[in-house]
Amino acid sequence: MDDRGSFVAVRRISHALDRSSGTCHSNSDVGASSAAWLGKGLSCVCAQTKEADPRPSFDLTPVQEVCLLRLQSRIDVPYDSSNPDHQKALKALWNAAFPDEELKGLISDKWKVMGWQGKDPSSDFRGGGFISLENLLFLAKNFPKPFQDLLRKQQGVRAMWEYPFAVAGVNITFMLIQMLDLEAVKPRSLVGATFLRLLSKNEAAFDLLYCITFKLLDHRWLEMHASYMDFNAVMKSTRRQLERELLLDDITQLEDLPSYNLLAR
Repeated sequence: MDDRGSFVAVRRISHALDRSSGTCHSNSDVGASSAAWLGKGLSCVCAQTKEADPRPSFDLTPVQEVCLLRLQSRIDVPYDSSNPDHQKALKALWNAAFPDEELKGLISDKWKVMGWQGKDPSSDFRGGGFISLENLLFLAKNFPKPFQDLLRKQQGVRAMWEYPFAVAGVNITFMLIQMLDLEAVKPRSLVGATFLRLLSKNEAAFDLLYCITFKLLDHRWLEMHASYMDFNAVMKSTRRQLERELLLDDITQLEDLPSYNLLAR
């Protein structure tokens, strides 16, 4: 989010990664190059050059390496408004949000009610790619009540100027990619290394962490009595809390995170 309060996420040129063989707990294989991301104005995100990066790297097991490459291949897929599968996914999101209303075509002013910036959401996916739509659909399918609560701001005392649900969701995807250092060949933080250990046990770990993060962000929003211009501060607070929880000693799965319980509310 920039100083004027608008949400901005810009995609940087992707870099290729070598693929290696191995096994990951997955139901399907996806192939594509990985992606690097750069967020303008998102002060909770820090892009550093590889040459001067002082952070250590963590070695991966063969299984973790394959799981990372598979996730990176998802990250690298841009949203393509001409792709029938992407159109189908977008319609599925509409049906989850507005089950009693038929979407004619893909253009509608009602998208703004969901929190997109215009009547065509395709331009808003540029910051997070197709995976940001997949994340929203995962939330809607696996946690329908939290999805509706977040969409309609049904919990707590809300601000006069609320954060836009859909665009916030894209920014969460972007933030997680940066926090977990998923554009790197190897994780360069203990948080990233911890996540890859969890990912090797659960192929949906990124999507599940997304759902936890969205609920945590809304929880922090209410605790901070935030309004629209406070979004970036809330995102930073959410990221810090996630990092602390991921480094707790007794975390063997994402369901062990304290913030996971927010999904049951």
